Amino acid sequence: MPRREYPGERAVVIAGLDLNGLGVLRSLAPSGFRIVALDTDTRKPTAASRYGEKLKVPALYGAGFVEALVGLRNRFTSNPVLILTQEASVATISAARDALAGLYRFTMPDHEVVEDLLDKFRFQNRAEQLAFPIPRIVRLEDASDARQALQGLRFPCVMKPATKDLEYGRQFAKAYRVNSADEALRLWDRMRVIVRTVAVQEWIEGDDSDVYFCLTYRGRDPRYSVSFAGRKLVQWPPLVGGTALCAPAGEEGREIIALTERFFEEVTFTGLGSMEYKRNRRDGRFYMVEPTVCRTDYQEEIAALNGTNIPAAACHAEFGLEPQRSRETPPRFWRDPIGCANSAKAGTSAPRALIAGRISDAYFRWNDPAPYVALKLRALRSRASRPVPSL
Repeated sequence: MPRREYPGERAVVIAGLDLNGLGVLRSLAPSGFRIVALDTDTRKPTAASRYGEKLKVPALYGAGFVEALVGLRNRFTSNPVLILTQEASVATISAARDALAGLYRFTMPDHEVVEDLLDKFRFQNRAEQLAFPIPRIVRLEDASDARQALQGLRFPCVMKPATKDLEYGRQFAKAYRVNSADEALRLWDRMRVIVRTVAVQEWIEGDDSDVYFCLTYRGRDPRYSVSFAGRKLVQWPPLVGGTALCAPAGEEGREIIALTERFFEEVTFTGLGSMEYKRNRRDGRFYMVEPTVCRTDYQEEIAALNGTNIPAAACHAEFGLEPQRSRETPPRFWRDPIGCANSAKAGTSAPRALIAGRISDAYFRWNDPAPYVALKLRALRSRASRPVPSL
């Protein structure tokens, strides 16, 4: 395909177009940048957005992803900004940075820092060495005595793979709460068929509304750095899942931002990222749960909805434009309608006292309704294709 000319263009490539990528797409839509979104499936509901160009690629990680990016570069008149939305993409780009640094604009710390923060045990070691608050954790792997390893933990605990694994995600939930060593061992016997190593971390007492996060961009030039603190209100599955409903953090945001910025400064982290925390109801302290590294977060759009446009700040830094500033806005909430519906069916919902702002649906917007419409049409087709039960 011949290259389309955009004189003086500033282009952004978004890798991944699930809800995370849709939020980035909408956040950047007012910027005037040329936006190209990549995915392996351009028929998914989120790809129906009116914003940006959509291109199908064979993969979003591994050699196929790198080859796709190299081939795509010819479509632009200058190096575009590359924004990642998936962890597997991060590992690929960090390892291939030398081949891509002359073709795309992106900011990452040293590869060793990326690897430290992607791996739960290496992250744990860095946090403990630097005296940051983090619950105890043990490693279960094939070569270890699993029962012996679990003896030093206080249950309940949460179990999850040491690093994200695509095959694991197809067969297991993101994480599991286990109430005893025996329960953990039974779950490990099932998990070990798919993953070689899992993390078992002591449970932090609290519910979904005790989970907080800090979304950030740390530029090479600190003038471009911005942060936003949020609070989860509903997760799916409850207690151990992903964000279903979240809000600005309120007064607690200052402490969350300060902790995050201090940790990322200590480990020399730059680029897009975030940190998740949970406030322990036993002692009131915030404990680190896990970082998001060199990519946007699932609920990234909540920051832009509340006046802190983190993807735009990253693009301004990469293009050398004036730093993007935060602005005061009335509080707005971000909702994944599928996660909220599942949570409601399970009998969990956000405390009414915490709902004090306009709720923005992750799929539906008046100025961009197509993703919501496509989602509903897909649900209708799915129901229509189910076999009719015989009488």
